[in-house]
Amino acid sequence: MSDAGREPRKRRRPELGVIVACFVIACGIVLIGWGMTSAITGSDGIDRPDAIESISPVENALQAFQQEQVVVDLEFGYEAALVIDGIEIPTERIGEFSGDLTPDNAGEQVSTPPTAVFDPGNSIISFRPSDGAPIESFDEGRHQVQVIFWKTDEGPDSARSYRWSFEVV
Repeated sequence: MSDAGREPRKRRRPELGVIVACFVIACGIVLIGWGMTSAITGSDGIDRPDAIESISPVENALQAFQQEQVVVDLEFGYEAALVIDGIEIPTERIGEFSGDLTPDNAGEQVSTPPTAVFDPGNSIISFRPSDGAPIESFDEGRHQVQVIFWKTDEGPDSARSYRWSFEVV
Protein backbone atom coordinates (compact mmCIF):
# COMPACT_ATOMS: atom_id res chain seq x y z
CA MET A 1 0.00 0.00 0.00
CA SER A 2 1.12 3.43 -0.71
CA ASP A 3 0.79 6.48 1.45
CA ALA A 4 -0.19 8.61 -1.48
CA GLY A 5 -3.93 8.23 -0.90
CA ARG A 6 -3.83 9.04 2.82
CA GLU A 7 -4.18 12.41 4.35
CA PRO A 8 -1.42 13.46 6.71
CA ARG A 9 -2.31 12.92 10.37
CA LYS A 10 -3.28 16.02 12.24
CA ARG A 11 -1.45 16.51 15.47
CA ARG A 12 -3.78 16.70 18.38
CA ARG A 13 -3.23 19.61 20.78
CA PRO A 14 -2.97 18.66 24.45
CA GLU A 15 -5.80 19.90 26.57
CA LEU A 16 -5.08 22.75 28.97
CA GLY A 17 -6.58 20.77 31.90
CA VAL A 18 -4.16 17.89 31.40
CA ILE A 19 -1.18 20.26 31.30
CA VAL A 20 -2.29 22.00 34.51
CA ALA A 21 -2.90 18.67 36.27
CA CYS A 22 0.58 17.39 35.30
CA PHE A 23 2.16 20.63 36.52
CA VAL A 24 0.35 20.43 39.88
CA ILE A 25 1.39 16.78 40.35
CA ALA A 26 5.03 17.60 39.49
CA CYS A 27 5.04 20.50 41.96
CA GLY A 28 3.56 18.23 44.65
CA ILE A 29 6.29 15.63 44.12
CA VAL A 30 9.00 18.30 44.34
CA LEU A 31 7.49 19.72 47.56
CA ILE A 32 7.28 16.27 49.15
CA GLY A 33 10.94 15.63 48.30
CA TRP A 34 11.98 19.02 49.69
CA GLY A 35 9.97 18.43 52.87
CA MET A 36 11.54 15.06 53.48
CA THR A 37 15.09 16.32 53.05
CA SER A 38 14.69 19.50 55.12
CA ALA A 39 12.47 18.22 57.95
CA ILE A 40 13.80 18.30 61.50
CA THR A 41 12.55 15.34 63.49
CA GLY A 42 13.24 13.69 66.81
CA SER A 43 15.99 15.21 68.90
CA ASP A 44 17.56 17.02 65.91
CA GLY A 45 15.52 20.13 66.66
CA ILE A 46 16.68 20.31 70.28
CA ASP A 47 19.71 22.39 71.15
CA ARG A 48 21.06 20.14 73.89
CA PRO A 49 24.74 20.19 74.98
CA ASP A 50 26.87 17.46 73.41
CA ALA A 51 27.72 16.06 76.85
CA ILE A 52 24.05 15.09 77.38
CA GLU A 53 23.16 11.98 75.38
CA SER A 54 19.50 11.73 76.44
CA ILE A 55 17.00 12.88 79.05
CA SER A 56 13.71 11.62 80.38
CA PRO A 57 11.07 12.95 80.42
CA VAL A 58 11.96 14.69 77.18
CA GLU A 59 11.83 18.43 76.72
CA ASN A 60 8.28 19.79 76.88
CA ALA A 61 6.71 16.37 77.50
CA LEU A 62 2.97 16.86 77.97
CA GLN A 63 1.92 13.66 79.72
CA ALA A 64 4.41 12.74 82.43
CA PHE A 65 3.19 10.93 85.54
CA GLN A 66 3.36 12.00 89.20
CA GLN A 67 5.98 9.34 89.96
CA GLU A 68 7.90 9.89 86.69
CA GLN A 69 11.62 9.17 86.97
CA VAL A 70 13.92 11.98 85.85
CA VAL A 71 16.96 10.52 84.08
CA VAL A 72 19.94 12.25 82.45
CA ASP A 73 22.37 10.12 80.45
CA LEU A 74 25.71 11.88 80.06
CA GLU A 75 28.77 11.08 77.98
CA PHE A 76 31.28 8.92 79.81
CA GLY A 77 33.55 10.94 82.10
CA TYR A 78 30.91 13.39 83.35
CA GLU A 79 29.23 13.80 86.72
CA ALA A 80 26.05 15.70 87.53
CA ALA A 81 23.60 17.07 90.06
CA LEU A 82 19.87 17.69 89.69
CA VAL A 83 17.75 20.68 90.65
CA ILE A 84 14.01 20.10 90.24
CA ASP A 85 11.54 22.94 90.72
CA GLY A 86 14.25 24.92 92.50
CA ILE A 87 15.05 22.11 94.95
CA GLU A 88 18.59 20.75 94.81
CA ILE A 89 18.28 16.98 95.11
CA PRO A 90 20.99 15.33 97.24
CA THR A 91 22.97 12.80 95.21
CA GLU A 92 24.32 9.40 96.24
CA ARG A 93 26.76 7.50 94.04
CA ILE A 94 26.26 3.84 93.31
CA GLY A 95 28.91 1.92 95.20
CA GLU A 96 29.01 4.33 98.13
CA PHE A 97 26.31 2.62 100.18
CA SER A 98 26.21 3.88 103.73
CA GLY A 99 23.89 1.23 105.16
CA ASP A 100 24.48 -1.60 107.59
CA LEU A 101 26.81 -4.13 105.95
CA THR A 102 27.17 -6.50 108.90
CA PRO A 103 27.08 -10.26 108.28
CA ASP A 104 23.61 -10.36 109.86
CA ASN A 105 22.28 -8.36 106.86
CA ALA A 106 24.00 -10.45 104.18
CA GLY A 107 21.65 -11.18 101.30
CA GLU A 108 19.19 -8.44 102.25
CA GLN A 109 17.66 -6.40 99.46
CA VAL A 110 19.17 -2.93 99.26
CA SER A 111 16.61 -0.25 98.51
CA THR A 112 17.45 2.85 96.54
CA PRO A 113 17.83 5.96 98.64
CA PRO A 114 15.23 8.75 98.40
CA THR A 115 17.79 10.92 96.62
CA ALA A 116 19.19 11.29 93.15
CA VAL A 117 21.38 8.32 92.27
CA PHE A 118 24.49 8.75 90.13
CA ASP A 119 25.92 5.73 88.33
CA PRO A 120 29.56 6.62 87.54
CA GLY A 121 30.03 3.52 85.38
CA ASN A 122 27.37 4.70 82.93
CA SER A 123 27.39 8.45 83.71
CA ILE A 124 23.64 8.42 84.45
CA ILE A 125 21.91 10.42 87.16
CA SER A 126 18.33 9.63 88.05
CA PHE A 127 15.69 10.62 90.56
CA ARG A 128 12.27 9.12 91.24
CA PRO A 129 9.88 10.87 93.64
CA SER A 130 9.20 8.67 96.66
CA ASP A 131 8.28 8.80 100.34
CA GLY A 132 10.95 10.63 102.30
CA ALA A 133 12.50 12.22 99.20
CA PRO A 134 12.77 16.00 98.78
CA ILE A 135 9.97 15.64 96.21
CA GLU A 136 7.50 12.87 97.09
CA SER A 137 5.45 13.20 93.89
CA PHE A 138 5.10 15.68 91.08
CA ASP A 139 1.98 17.83 91.34
CA GLU A 140 -0.16 18.32 88.28
CA GLY A 141 1.28 21.06 86.08
CA ARG A 142 4.61 22.22 84.67
CA HIS A 143 7.92 21.24 86.29
CA GLN A 144 11.38 22.68 85.65
CA VAL A 145 14.52 20.51 85.73
CA GLN A 146 18.11 21.71 85.72
CA VAL A 147 21.03 19.33 85.38
CA ILE A 148 24.39 20.71 86.44
CA PHE A 149 27.18 18.67 84.86
CA TRP A 150 30.96 18.71 84.71
CA LYS A 151 33.85 16.56 83.50
CA THR A 152 34.99 14.32 86.32
CA ASP A 153 38.66 15.25 85.88
CA GLU A 154 37.88 19.01 85.91
CA GLY A 155 35.58 19.03 88.95
CA PRO A 156 32.41 20.98 89.77
CA ASP A 157 34.17 24.36 89.39
CA SER A 158 33.90 23.94 85.60
CA ALA A 159 30.21 22.97 85.71
CA ARG A 160 27.70 23.89 83.03
CA SER A 161 23.95 23.44 83.18
CA TYR A 162 20.97 22.62 81.01
CA ARG A 163 17.29 23.30 81.77
CA TRP A 164 14.11 21.79 80.43
CA SER A 165 10.54 21.37 81.56
CA PHE A 166 7.76 18.81 81.37
CA GLU A 167 4.05 18.69 82.15
CA VAL A 168 2.48 16.27 84.66
CA VAL A 169 -1.10 15.13 84.11
